[in-house]
Amino acid sequence: MASLTGLTFGKLDWIPKFVQSINKETCLGCGRCFKVCGQNVLSLLALNEEGEFVDEDEDEIERKVMAVVNQANCIGCEACARICPKNCYTHAPLPA
Repeated sequence: MASLTGLTFGKLDWIPKFVQSINKETCLGCGRCFKVCGQNVLSLLALNEEGEFVDEDEDEIERKVMAVVNQANCIGCEACARICPKNCYTHAPLPA
């Protein structure tokens, strides 16, 4: 299988890198990445004290963090990682 590549406006080679994960330990839940992603890839989810995602209706919510909920929608632009103040994102090109 060939790797996915593209061209920039200046006709330079570009290899998109797609979101793999978000470090929920360092995520602030600020929502900046959510605002720049126009592909509905991310969502703000609630965490309990053990660091597990839980329903927002539960009483034991520790905090909210961003999570990858629609990875298939990612276009590989990495805007989320560029705007993240805590460098929480991991991206990778499609495997060859």
